Amino acid sequence: MSHAGHAGGFPATALLPAVVFWAYLAAALRLRDPCGPGWAHGRTASFGLGTLLVTVGLLRPAADFVGHMWQHLLIGMLAPLALVLGAPVTLLLRTLDRRTGRRLVHLLRHPVVRVLGHPVTGLLLTAGGLWLLYLTPLYRATLDNPALHTVVQAHFLLSGCLFAWSIAGPDPGPHRPRVPVRLVVLGAGVAAHATIAQLLYAGALVDVPATGAELRAGATLMYYLGDLAEIALALTLLATWRPERPAGRPTAVRTPVRA
Repeated sequence: MSHAGHAGGFPATALLPAVVFWAYLAAALRLRDPCGPGWAHGRTASFGLGTLLVTVGLLRPAADFVGHMWQHLLIGMLAPLALVLGAPVTLLLRTLDRRTGRRLVHLLRHPVVRVLGHPVTGLLLTAGGLWLLYLTPLYRATLDNPALHTVVQAHFLLSGCLFAWSIAGPDPGPHRPRVPVRLVVLGAGVAAHATIAQLLYAGALVDVPATGAELRAGATLMYYLGDLAEIALALTLLATWRPERPAGRPTAVRTPVRA
């Protein structure tokens, strides 16, 4: 079935990622200092990759359900991890003046941000958004309403960034749960993602106007490429994991050495 609401000319929203990356790059270049630590090139490359993935997702035609699924994977799963690993909040804190930076840190410690930054909240927004999109008439409504389609895309991009940040983001977070808790939440996200992919593959309970072949192809993309994105997120989390010292375990005392 044709996705009339998704086809058309050049979307103006495709220019936004380039503008965002230009602002990020300008901030990173401000930190160039031969005598200082500067800004890691890897973070800049990661953020640039994220904006590129978003642009490709916005420009990719979604003439059928398979094209739609490519858009979802690029914008909602692959790009968020790359953007989060670019540590944009840390870069912003390092380029702001001291007073504004303190206000931003105070905002990050607000109870509302603490709730939003919890991995369970990110899970409900990402996985819950998928179930709402495909098990209700919402997806059907986006086909004939470009504005609604753009809102849905923005939701998955922002909720994907929130989830990736709450699980393994290098930016400061308000009292993140311990790593085992975050791994459990990530596992629940993998299960929810796999379940909706299986429902799409079987064409059961979903409200998606597409042929059986399109449903199976889109579900296969969601299942395997979605797994790759979630494995990458898990590896990122484990790479930064420093196991805590068991309580009551004596700490080795170093004897000072005379010069």
